[in-house]
Amino acid sequence: MNKTIITVVGKDTVGIIARVCTYLADNQVNIEDISQTIVQGYFNMMMIADIGRSQKPFSEMVTELENLGEEIGVRIRCMREDIFTKMHRI
Repeated sequence: MNKTIITVVGKDTVGIIARVCTYLADNQVNIEDISQTIVQGYFNMMMIADIGRSQKPFSEMVTELENLGEEIGVRIRCMREDIFTKMHRI
């Protein structure tokens, strides 16, 4: 499976979407669906992305996204879609 769920949560600031999407584009990751909201100054974004064309190992991408999140002051988590689905099944 080549899909991953990416979540971004934190205090809203300029450039969050731009930085995350630039990273994904630079690594040949296609965003298939995206939802973003801001509630009382807190930013929340969830993406479903196809990582099938990326040459980067998944574990390396996860680490780099977490590091990017620290750099821009948000928490970025990345999980394979099949694991996400199994964890949230009732």
